[in-house]
Amino acid sequence: MNIDILQQQIDKIISSNSTRDEKLQAICDYLEKEISYYDWVGFYFKNGDKNELKLAQYTGEETEHTIIPFGKGICGQVAVSNENFVVQDVSAQENYISCGWKVKSEIVIPIFVAGENIGQIDIDSHTANTFSAKDEALLEYICKELSNIL
Repeated sequence: MNIDILQQQIDKIISSNSTRDEKLQAICDYLEKEISYYDWVGFYFKNGDKNELKLAQYTGEETEHTIIPFGKGICGQVAVSNENFVVQDVSAQENYISCGWKVKSEIVIPIFVAGENIGQIDIDSHTANTFSAKDEALLEYICKELSNIL
């Protein structure tokens, strides 16, 4: 994984003249295409004043988890903790919402705007124990850059 090249392409997507939603979709599509073990890439955002997340743009298999209550599953826990959550083996995680039998690991990074957690990027992989500090650094960078347009 060449983080510099990935970051440069993300910068191009974010600075493009596309709409916000088109940029988010382009980021999902790009990451899923470029990183072999990113099998599902999506964004969840706080659903108005409700204590829940709503699925926005994503790439990968369809999911029934379009609304996730705060505290439930990995995404819901990140909405409450405001911290990155890397799960190398989802079968060992008690508060996990299964998105499909193929998913073996998951990483979720929050997006902050003006100090408020407004959403997150969520990556599922069909490979266990696959996420590294490089993944975390790349996704943190993406969330930081996105905070300027959200």
